[in-house]
Amino acid sequence: MQAMKIRARMEGDNSAADIKVLVNHPMETGQRKDANGELIPRHFIQTIKATHNGKIVIDAQWSQAISKNPFFGFKIKGAKSGDTVTVSWVDNKGETSSIDAKIEPASS
Repeated sequence: MQAMKIRARMEGDNSAADIKVLVNHPMETGQRKDANGELIPRHFIQTIKATHNGKIVIDAQWSQAISKNPFFGFKIKGAKSGDTVTVSWVDNKGETSSIDAKIEPASS
């Protein structure tokens, strides 16, 4: 399974782009125990960034308080169909993932 799925589409009135990202990540808090009663080590996304045509539009700090496989949604004003949106993250173990999408026109 890929680490992220993204959908980028202009809104009906073309005033903004609607970006929806599904992140595949365990987001372990370090407080849950496995079947043997051992604590499962913390494993969570620390930073998530989004760019629009190379310009940072979101730079967020996350913690272990975010749920497993989080959904991340936002809007970009001033975007146009065909523009590029990139979303990337880094977790507390140094693992990374990134995904690009072209903004699609609003559906009729």
